[in-house]
Amino acid sequence: MNTAIASSWLQRVSVLGLGAPVLVLAVLAMIVLPLPPPMLDMLFTFNITLSLAVILGVIYIMRPLEFGVFPTVLLFGTLLRLALNVASTRVVLLEGHTGTDAAGRVIEAFGDFVIGGNYAVGLVVFAILVVINFVVVTKGATRVSEVTARFTLDAMPGKQMAIDADLNAGMISQDEARTRREEIRQEADFYGAMDGSSKFVRGDAVAGIIILVINLLGGLAIGILQHDMGFGQALQVYALLTVGDGLVAQIPALLLSTAVAIIVTRMSRSQDMGNELFTQVFGQPRVLAVSAGVLGLMGLVPGMPNVAFLLLAAVAGGLAWMLHQQRQQAVVESAEVEQAEQRQAQRAQAAPKELGWDDVAEVDPVGLEVGYRLVPLADAAQGGELTARIKGVRKKLSQSLGFLIHPVHIRDNLELPPTRYRVSIYGVPVAEGDVRPDREMAINPGGINAPIQGEQTTDPAFGMPAWWIDPAAREHAQTLGYTVVDASTVVATHLSQVLKRHAQELLGHQEVQQMLDVLAKSSPKLVEDLTAALPLATVVKVLQQLLIERVPVRSFRLICETLAETASRTKDFETLLASARQALGRQIVQEIGGMDRELPVITLDPELEQMLHEMTQKGNAGLLEPGLAEKMRDALERSAKQQQERGEPAVLLVPPSIRTLMARFARQAVSGLHVLSHDEVPEDRRLRLVGSVDR
Repeated sequence: MNTAIASSWLQRVSVLGLGAPVLVLAVLAMIVLPLPPPMLDMLFTFNITLSLAVILGVIYIMRPLEFGVFPTVLLFGTLLRLALNVASTRVVLLEGHTGTDAAGRVIEAFGDFVIGGNYAVGLVVFAILVVINFVVVTKGATRVSEVTARFTLDAMPGKQMAIDADLNAGMISQDEARTRREEIRQEADFYGAMDGSSKFVRGDAVAGIIILVINLLGGLAIGILQHDMGFGQALQVYALLTVGDGLVAQIPALLLSTAVAIIVTRMSRSQDMGNELFTQVFGQPRVLAVSAGVLGLMGLVPGMPNVAFLLLAAVAGGLAWMLHQQRQQAVVESAEVEQAEQRQAQRAQAAPKELGWDDVAEVDPVGLEVGYRLVPLADAAQGGELTARIKGVRKKLSQSLGFLIHPVHIRDNLELPPTRYRVSIYGVPVAEGDVRPDREMAINPGGINAPIQGEQTTDPAFGMPAWWIDPAAREHAQTLGYTVVDASTVVATHLSQVLKRHAQELLGHQEVQQMLDVLAKSSPKLVEDLTAALPLATVVKVLQQLLIERVPVRSFRLICETLAETASRTKDFETLLASARQALGRQIVQEIGGMDRELPVITLDPELEQMLHEMTQKGNAGLLEPGLAEKMRDALERSAKQQQERGEPAVLLVPPSIRTLMARFARQAVSGLHVLSHDEVPEDRRLRLVGSVDR
């Protein structure tokens, strides 16, 4: 009942926002107001309990960020301990002449029981604790905090770029990217606060030494001069009280310093510290067996503590034997399961059956073949992440393009080199690449001149310079500004770019029919009018042509409305396509120029436009004169390159009658050039002429 009442009271104090102010006022009260010995006993006990709770909390958390309030707890614990030092010093100096229990039972117990009532022993023990705390634990924790904080802050830009790369590759969503960025910010704030709070612990250790000297000298002076005590009696009483006071404060300080050292030396990833410690230190039978042999040899040496060494040798040897037996049993069970599967497969193959149409394998729309060293990347049981990354790519592309991307069939191909992979569309290889499964790729996004150790290569997705580096150098590379990704991300990003380039091949009659079925649930009359006006093949052809011209079809309802309206006047494919592009004009220009209200454009000379228009009217749209075609290609390439150097899109603006001709010419001759007609540019966009192409 009392526990429930106390818990309820603490919750009310926390809700009202009074927890921290009450604690600060209590610390000030301990410094200013005299406290009776029983109250000191309670506060010293609470201080020890708090220190134990903090160090156990540090051990049992999975990640350091789960104890994000630790720097504040460390500060309050230090202030509480210093306030108790002041309060106990007051009582020791005022009432110490009355006996060793003047400052409470806790100080007397530490001064009498722990050090055996010998103040010389107490001084030595206290000095050892101070050396351990100040020279070893606190100094090391402070240094680790400084280094961790600096490297965490330096690595932030690289980590942010890695998140952006995963987001662009479709491996994570916007919400997950936002969560990861918040975790990076919290991690930087946490280690920055730990760097500062570790200085409090270091100062607390120094304060403990000074307070001990002041208490001892002040007590001797007060006992001898004010209370007429002999030097020996005063030294015995005040030394015991001073050492007891120092020990009762120094032990919690050592616990908190150890907690600081533990939390800053832990890895940032989620892990059970106890299980990881036991597995990595004592999880190898060979290590235990060798240790047992060494201990056994030392136990046989005459004059050594034979029982202790031989007993520990027996324990280590027993643990090594047990771990070895467990591993052997696991191997046997795995072999039995594999043999059972092989026997079942042999029985299934033993009974031949007649061939049928099911035996004719259908070609996969999207296939990914990998060499034998890349097989673990696709095996989730071996920690491979390639399958999950590809699912993320399919999800992102399906959302951006407007139709469901086919599943990717992954299989091994022994004819490929061990580290090579191949992407195929309907059985035809369209892209290849090499990755190093045991390394990570550091990509230079541009403008980074700092050298990095590794195997030089090229990013297969975008053609940027890159290096295969050791995973241990990831943090260093991110600090220099490189974008670092693993082998699975490299393959998934390359696959994403390949699927974008071949999106029109993945959209067929069945996919368009499914899109119409989904649209019919919300707009049945629209689908009915469209299917009555146009055959499915024409709709498929229009959508495929839009994808060829890098226009997503996610605005499927708007496309269907435009096609249904245009089909009531004409069934000409070029007219249907032009109408669809005009309806999607705002989307097309938005994807090219972004939110900028001004669109830079390149135009053709009026005489050249007129000549191309006449060629189109005569049906000679595909027969450009070689000299004219080469001249146009060179001029458009120069203009497009100038726009790319300015960081602006390259857009060729032409009349509607020749847009199809110029779009086909640009796809074959000039990469990165967008061809728009005058009808496709929204009225609220301002045009800025940046170049012109003449005859």
